[in-house]
Amino acid sequence: MAYASLRECIDDLEKAGKLRAIDAELDADLEVSAVQRRVFAAGGPALLFRNVRGSRFPLASNLFGTKERAYYILRHGLEAARSLLLARLSPGDLVRKPFAAAGAARALTHALPRTVRSGPSLEIASRISELPQVRAWPRDGGAFVTLPQVYTEDPRAPGVMKSNLGMYRIQLTGNDYVVDREVGLHYQIHRGIGVHHAAAIARGERLRVNVFVGGPPAMTVAAMLPLPEGMPEVLFAGVLGGRAIRWSKTDGLDAHADADFVIRGEIAPTLKREGPFGDHLGYYSEEHPFPVLAVHAVTHRTDAVWPFTVVGRPPQEDTMFGELVHDLFGSSVTSVLPGVRAVHAVDEAGVHPLLLAIGSERYAPYTKQARPMELLTQANAILGQGQLSLAKYLFITDAQNLDVHDVRAVFGHVLTRVDPCRDLHFQTHTTIDTLDYSGEALNEGSKLVIATCGEAVRALAAEVPANLSLPGDFGPARVAMPGVLVVRAPRWDASSADRFCASMSGTAIDGFPLVVLTEDEDFASRSLANFVWVTFTRSDPARHVHGVGAFLRDKAWGCTGSIVIDARIKPGHAAPLEDDPKTTRRIESLAVRGGPLAGLFE
Repeated sequence: MAYASLRECIDDLEKAGKLRAIDAELDADLEVSAVQRRVFAAGGPALLFRNVRGSRFPLASNLFGTKERAYYILRHGLEAARSLLLARLSPGDLVRKPFAAAGAARALTHALPRTVRSGPSLEIASRISELPQVRAWPRDGGAFVTLPQVYTEDPRAPGVMKSNLGMYRIQLTGNDYVVDREVGLHYQIHRGIGVHHAAAIARGERLRVNVFVGGPPAMTVAAMLPLPEGMPEVLFAGVLGGRAIRWSKTDGLDAHADADFVIRGEIAPTLKREGPFGDHLGYYSEEHPFPVLAVHAVTHRTDAVWPFTVVGRPPQEDTMFGELVHDLFGSSVTSVLPGVRAVHAVDEAGVHPLLLAIGSERYAPYTKQARPMELLTQANAILGQGQLSLAKYLFITDAQNLDVHDVRAVFGHVLTRVDPCRDLHFQTHTTIDTLDYSGEALNEGSKLVIATCGEAVRALAAEVPANLSLPGDFGPARVAMPGVLVVRAPRWDASSADRFCASMSGTAIDGFPLVVLTEDEDFASRSLANFVWVTFTRSDPARHVHGVGAFLRDKAWGCTGSIVIDARIKPGHAAPLEDDPKTTRRIESLAVRGGPLAGLFE
C-alpha cells in the first residue's frame, strides 16, 4: 500500500531489511552526518537514529542512498509518474504508446490534493529550538534543514494550482537570527519561489511560506524535481507516491496534513546573512545576505521523525536524486529540444559546472563540411532550458552512437575533433549557479560551449612525452586521460597561466589538446572524478581558459594550440569541505567489531 507517512515508509524498510536502527547515543552536531556519509559511501542501508543527543525526535537518513532503495520507496507511483510526464512533454508518444496513455489517465486519480479539516502535522505546537539541530560540516554556520519542502503560492492567483514546492535550504540557528522567531531561507537563482516572492514584493505584500519536513517520501522527491512549467509539485507528489496528498486548511496558507513537521511564517522585508554551509559542489558556500522567514508557528505530529541528508563533494545521497531526474525526464529531451539526443549533467563535477550533450548536425547534409552549425543552435537551446541554463561548461558533439554518460569517451571524442581556433564559444558576464564561487561575484560568471563534429583530426597522446620541457616553476605533469595533461603550477597569480602558454608554443604538448593547471597534479589525475571536480569547479571560462597561441578575431577568442584551463584555487574561492578529525575518531570507535556501528562502514 502507498505510504501515508514517513513512519510507514521507515517501518516498511526495516521489515524488508533495508534499514538499520541505531540505538547508540550520537550527537546531531557533526556525528550523525559523519555516519551518514560513511554509510552512503559503503552502499549501506537506510538509517534510523533513535538516540540523538539533545533531541526528543528520532532522525532518519540515507533513505534514498541506493538506486535500488529509492525505486523501492517510489514503487507505488513511479510508472504512473513516468506516464504523466510523457503525456505532458510528448503527446505524440502517447498516440504511439496507448498503454502509456492509459497510465497517464490513471495517474491523475491521485493528483489532486484531498482537503481535510486538520491533520497529524498540526497536532502539537513546538519551537524552532526544540527541533533537531543537525550540523553537517565543521564550518557550517548553524543547524540546517537539509530536506525541506518549501511551499508558496502565487499571490496573484492563490491556490495549489499556481503553487511551488522547492527544496531551498533553511538555517535554523546561528548568525543574527532571533532564536525561535527567525530562520534563514536560502534560495538560488532560477527557482520558482523567486517568481512568487517578486510578485509579493510588487504588490507590497509579505510572501507566506510553509516549510514541511518529512511526510510521505514522494513529497520530498517532488520538491527537488525540475518539473515542467505549469505542473505543480504537490499534484505530482500525489502521482509519484500513489496516493493523493492530504491538505489541511489553516489561516493564510494551507499545510501538508501528513508532514512530520510544519514551520509556518512569512518572508520578512529585510535580509540577513546566511551560511556558511557545506554544499554539493564540495566547498563551503560562504555568508551572504538572503531572505529571512519570520516564524509564526511550529507544529509536528505525535510520532514525528526528522529526515535529513548530507550534501558535499559528489557523490552523496543527492546523487540518487539526480538518477531519478534522469529516469523521469531523460526521454523528454528529444521532444523539448529538437535535434538533441541526450544531455548529461556530470554529478562528479557538481552538476551545473559541466554538461555533456549529444546533438545532431543536419543543416547541410549534402556537404562534408565539418564545421558545427546546428549544434550551436542546440547548445543555445540547452542553455536556455530551466536549470540547464546554470551550466558553465557545455561539451556538445553529433556522435549518435556515443553514450553521453561515458564521460571519458565523450572527452576523447571531442578532443580528437576540436578546433580551438573555431569551436570555442563564450558567453561572458552572465549568470551561473549561486553555489559556484569560481565566477566574478555571487551568481555572476561565464559559460563556454565546445562544439565539435566530423572526423577525427588528431591522435591523442597517452603518456607524458620524454622530451616535454616545462617552464622552471611548472611541473611535474601527469596524464589524466588520453589528450588531457595535468600540470603542477605555482601558487596562483594573474599572469602565470599566460606565461605558461607563451612558453609552450611548438612543443611536445601538441598531443594534448587540453591542459589543466593545478596545485596537485597527482590528485587531479588520480581518477576521472578528481579530474572533472578540480577542473570544472575551480575555473570560470572567460577568466581562466587560456591557450597556446591565443588570438582574438572578430571579437571571438581562440587559440592555435592547446586549450589551457587554470584550475588552481584562487582568491575568493570557497574552502573545500573536510571532515572533523575528532568526529571521525569518535564514529570509527563505535564501528569496531561488536560496536553499535559495526559493519556499517564496510
